[in-house]
Amino acid sequence: MRYLISLYIWSVGLLSIGIVLLIGFMLTFLLSPETVDRFVKFGCRLSLRLMCVRVKVEGLENVDREKTLLFMANHVSLFDVPVLEGTIPMFVRAVEADRQFKWPVYGWAVRRFGNIPISRESVHASIRSMNLLKERLKSGMSMVVLPEGHRTLDGKMKPFKKLPFHIAKEADVEIVPIGMSGLFYLKAKKSWIIRPTRIKVKFGKSIPRSIIQELSALELRDHVKVKIAELIEWP
Repeated sequence: MRYLISLYIWSVGLLSIGIVLLIGFMLTFLLSPETVDRFVKFGCRLSLRLMCVRVKVEGLENVDREKTLLFMANHVSLFDVPVLEGTIPMFVRAVEADRQFKWPVYGWAVRRFGNIPISRESVHASIRSMNLLKERLKSGMSMVVLPEGHRTLDGKMKPFKKLPFHIAKEADVEIVPIGMSGLFYLKAKKSWIIRPTRIKVKFGKSIPRSIIQELSALELRDHVKVKIAELIEWP
């Protein structure tokens, strides 16, 4: 039975997300990025519901929509992207693995939306991507980074990369930690089984610029990891 359920969810999910991305891609030629983003956010939330995924959101009062923010979350599943896009209550762009920009439909759309590709193989390419992230933040665009760089294999958080925290200090913006719970049960990295479930996305209090500048990049990395861990409901 779980295989039939998974087949249904994969079919509905790929079709619904594909339609949202394709329409969003075409709308970018007609409407402002902010208007297109509102449509994509709605589409992600609708697609998750069609896939029998219920999302509970907490801590939205911690997100100051008038500020430029750097959102950081744990990296669990393929569902991280639609979940974050559907729950972050403001216009944001993200840093994503460059291989995802080669996927049909998805890659075309996220490139058109303005997300930043980052290489996992080339240090120099990664630095270029991080510098572009800094430029976006300094220009006033809020961004999303998953500092683990890879999805978890066992449900626990992996070590965080250092570079995003150097960028956070140089860009001088607040960091909003996000803890996502239930996504590993929904779909683990090495499994194609999807189990309908309820997940939770919890936004923590933003880390002020004064603390970000006071800490070293390594201290900031460890501080943010603790803050994210505190927001996750561990099984």
